Amino acid sequence: MNRDRVEELMRELLMELGEDPGREGLLNTPERTAKSWEFLTKGYSETLEEVVNGAVFTSEANNMVIVKDIEVYSLCEHHLLPFYGKCHVGYISRDKVIGVSKVARIAEMYSRRLQIQERLTAQIARAIMDTVDPVGVGVVMECKHMCMMMRGVEKQNSLMTTSSMLGAFQKNRATREEFLQLIKG
Repeated sequence: MNRDRVEELMRELLMELGEDPGREGLLNTPERTAKSWEFLTKGYSETLEEVVNGAVFTSEANNMVIVKDIEVYSLCEHHLLPFYGKCHVGYISRDKVIGVSKVARIAEMYSRRLQIQERLTAQIARAIMDTVDPVGVGVVMECKHMCMMMRGVEKQNSLMTTSSMLGAFQKNRATREEFLQLIKG
Protein backbone atom coordinates (compact mmCIF):
# COMPACT_ATOMS: atom_id res chain seq x y z
CA MET A 1 0.00 0.00 0.00
CA ASN A 2 1.23 3.48 -0.82
CA ARG A 3 0.68 5.17 2.54
CA ASP A 4 1.46 8.68 1.23
CA ARG A 5 -1.14 8.33 -1.51
CA VAL A 6 -3.76 7.09 0.95
CA GLU A 7 -3.04 10.09 3.21
CA GLU A 8 -3.50 12.41 0.23
CA LEU A 9 -6.78 10.73 -0.70
CA MET A 10 -7.98 11.03 2.91
CA ARG A 11 -7.30 14.78 2.89
CA GLU A 12 -9.29 15.05 -0.34
CA LEU A 13 -12.15 13.01 1.12
CA LEU A 14 -12.30 15.22 4.22
CA MET A 15 -12.59 18.28 1.96
CA GLU A 16 -15.30 16.60 -0.15
CA LEU A 17 -17.24 15.94 3.06
CA GLY A 18 -17.10 19.66 3.85
CA GLU A 19 -14.39 19.40 6.50
CA ASP A 20 -11.17 21.32 6.92
CA PRO A 21 -8.26 18.85 7.11
CA GLY A 22 -6.19 21.68 8.61
CA ARG A 23 -8.32 22.06 11.71
CA GLU A 24 -6.82 20.85 14.98
CA GLY A 25 -8.86 17.66 15.41
CA LEU A 26 -8.17 16.52 11.84
CA LEU A 27 -4.50 17.48 11.44
CA ASN A 28 -3.18 13.92 11.83
CA THR A 29 -6.30 12.09 10.69
CA PRO A 30 -5.05 11.31 7.16
CA GLU A 31 -1.86 9.73 8.57
CA ARG A 32 -3.74 7.78 11.24
CA THR A 33 -6.30 6.62 8.69
CA ALA A 34 -3.60 5.42 6.28
CA LYS A 35 -1.96 3.41 9.09
CA SER A 36 -5.34 2.02 10.06
CA TRP A 37 -6.14 0.90 6.49
CA GLU A 38 -2.72 -0.68 6.22
CA PHE A 39 -3.50 -2.80 9.29
CA LEU A 40 -7.13 -3.53 8.35
CA THR A 41 -6.08 -4.84 4.93
CA LYS A 42 -2.81 -6.53 5.89
CA GLY A 43 -4.17 -9.86 4.63
CA TYR A 44 -3.30 -8.80 1.08
CA SER A 45 0.40 -8.83 1.94
CA GLU A 46 0.30 -12.27 3.61
CA THR A 47 0.32 -15.73 2.06
CA LEU A 48 -1.04 -18.99 3.41
CA GLU A 49 2.47 -20.46 3.49
CA GLU A 50 3.80 -17.53 5.56
CA VAL A 51 0.90 -17.70 8.00
CA VAL A 52 1.17 -21.47 8.52
CA ASN A 53 4.97 -21.20 8.73
CA GLY A 54 5.54 -24.96 8.57
CA ALA A 55 3.35 -25.72 11.61
CA VAL A 56 1.88 -28.90 10.11
CA PHE A 57 2.68 -32.03 12.08
CA THR A 58 2.36 -35.77 11.54
CA SER A 59 -0.27 -37.30 13.80
CA GLU A 60 -1.75 -40.75 14.20
CA ALA A 61 -4.98 -39.24 15.45
CA ASN A 62 -7.90 -39.25 13.08
CA ASN A 63 -10.37 -37.43 15.29
CA MET A 64 -12.28 -34.21 14.84
CA VAL A 65 -10.35 -31.11 15.79
CA ILE A 66 -12.36 -27.96 16.49
CA VAL A 67 -11.27 -24.40 17.16
CA LYS A 68 -14.31 -22.33 18.04
CA ASP A 69 -15.08 -18.72 18.82
CA ILE A 70 -12.23 -17.28 16.76
CA GLU A 71 -12.85 -13.54 16.69
CA VAL A 72 -12.92 -12.08 13.20
CA TYR A 73 -13.00 -8.48 12.05
CA SER A 74 -13.33 -7.64 8.40
CA LEU A 75 -14.49 -4.92 6.04
CA CYS A 76 -17.49 -5.32 3.77
CA GLU A 77 -16.31 -4.82 0.21
CA HIS A 78 -19.62 -3.18 -0.74
CA HIS A 79 -19.61 -0.32 1.80
CA LEU A 80 -16.13 -0.48 3.42
CA LEU A 81 -17.81 -0.83 6.79
CA PRO A 82 -16.80 -3.43 9.39
CA PHE A 83 -18.38 -6.77 9.99
CA TYR A 84 -17.31 -8.83 12.95
CA GLY A 85 -18.13 -11.99 14.82
CA LYS A 86 -17.01 -15.53 15.46
CA CYS A 87 -15.59 -18.25 13.29
CA HIS A 88 -15.73 -21.96 14.18
CA VAL A 89 -13.41 -24.33 12.32
CA GLY A 90 -13.39 -28.11 12.49
CA TYR A 91 -11.53 -30.75 10.56
CA ILE A 92 -10.96 -34.49 10.73
CA SER A 93 -7.26 -35.15 10.51
CA ARG A 94 -5.96 -37.81 8.18
CA ASP A 95 -2.25 -37.98 8.96
CA LYS A 96 -1.50 -34.35 9.72
CA VAL A 97 -2.61 -31.65 12.12
CA ILE A 98 -2.00 -27.92 12.03
CA GLY A 99 -0.81 -25.87 14.97
CA VAL A 100 -3.91 -24.58 16.73
CA SER A 101 -2.88 -20.91 16.54
CA LYS A 102 -2.45 -21.27 12.78
CA VAL A 103 -6.17 -21.94 12.39
CA ALA A 104 -6.85 -18.53 13.95
CA ARG A 105 -4.09 -16.94 11.86
CA ILE A 106 -5.65 -18.30 8.67
CA ALA A 107 -9.00 -16.78 9.64
CA GLU A 108 -7.22 -13.51 10.43
CA MET A 109 -5.36 -13.39 7.12
CA TYR A 110 -8.48 -13.79 5.01
CA SER A 111 -10.58 -11.49 7.20
CA ARG A 112 -8.02 -8.68 6.79
CA ARG A 113 -9.07 -8.20 3.16
CA LEU A 114 -12.11 -6.52 1.69
CA GLN A 115 -14.64 -9.32 1.94
CA ILE A 116 -18.09 -10.72 1.85
CA GLN A 117 -18.80 -13.21 4.62
CA GLU A 118 -19.78 -15.96 2.22
CA ARG A 119 -16.40 -15.91 0.45
CA LEU A 120 -14.47 -15.51 3.69
CA THR A 121 -16.08 -18.67 5.09
CA ALA A 122 -15.20 -20.65 1.96
CA GLN A 123 -11.62 -19.32 1.83
CA ILE A 124 -10.91 -20.44 5.39
CA ALA A 125 -12.32 -23.92 4.70
CA ARG A 126 -10.33 -24.28 1.48
CA ALA A 127 -7.11 -23.12 3.19
CA ILE A 128 -7.45 -25.77 5.91
CA MET A 129 -8.23 -28.42 3.29
CA ASP A 130 -5.21 -27.43 1.18
CA THR A 131 -2.87 -27.23 4.19
CA VAL A 132 -3.51 -30.53 6.01
CA ASP A 133 -5.46 -32.63 3.48
CA PRO A 134 -8.00 -33.72 6.10
CA VAL A 135 -10.90 -36.12 5.66
CA GLY A 136 -13.15 -33.06 5.80
CA VAL A 137 -13.48 -29.46 6.95
CA GLY A 138 -16.34 -27.45 8.37
CA VAL A 139 -16.39 -23.69 8.92
CA VAL A 140 -19.27 -21.72 10.40
CA MET A 141 -19.21 -17.95 10.79
CA GLU A 142 -21.63 -15.76 12.73
CA CYS A 143 -21.18 -12.04 12.11
CA LYS A 144 -22.81 -8.67 12.61
CA HIS A 145 -22.55 -6.26 9.71
CA MET A 146 -22.25 -2.54 10.33
CA CYS A 147 -23.55 -1.90 6.81
CA MET A 148 -26.87 -3.30 8.06
CA MET A 149 -26.66 -1.70 11.49
CA MET A 150 -25.44 1.86 10.83
CA ARG A 151 -27.14 2.55 7.51
CA GLY A 152 -29.71 1.14 5.14
CA VAL A 153 -32.11 -1.19 6.94
CA GLU A 154 -30.63 -0.33 10.40
CA LYS A 155 -31.25 -3.70 12.05
CA GLN A 156 -29.17 -3.77 15.22
CA ASN A 157 -29.62 -7.37 16.30
CA SER A 158 -29.36 -9.22 13.02
CA LEU A 159 -26.73 -11.91 12.73
CA MET A 160 -25.56 -13.51 9.50
CA THR A 161 -24.52 -17.16 9.63
CA THR A 162 -22.59 -18.84 6.83
CA SER A 163 -21.09 -22.30 6.54
CA SER A 164 -18.71 -24.10 4.25
CA MET A 165 -18.51 -27.89 4.43
CA LEU A 166 -15.93 -29.87 2.49
CA GLY A 167 -15.19 -33.60 2.24
CA ALA A 168 -16.77 -35.70 5.00
CA PHE A 169 -18.49 -32.64 6.49
CA GLN A 170 -20.37 -32.20 3.24
CA LYS A 171 -20.96 -35.85 2.38
CA ASN A 172 -21.68 -37.38 5.79
CA ARG A 173 -24.69 -36.05 7.67
CA ALA A 174 -23.58 -37.56 11.02
CA THR A 175 -20.16 -35.86 10.76
CA ARG A 176 -21.76 -32.53 9.92
CA GLU A 177 -24.25 -32.84 12.76
CA GLU A 178 -21.53 -33.76 15.26
CA PHE A 179 -19.55 -30.66 14.27
CA LEU A 180 -22.59 -28.39 14.46
CA GLN A 181 -23.54 -29.81 17.87
CA LEU A 182 -20.01 -29.39 19.26
CA ILE A 183 -19.74 -25.73 18.21
CA LYS A 184 -23.05 -24.96 19.94
CA GLY A 185 -21.96 -26.30 23.33
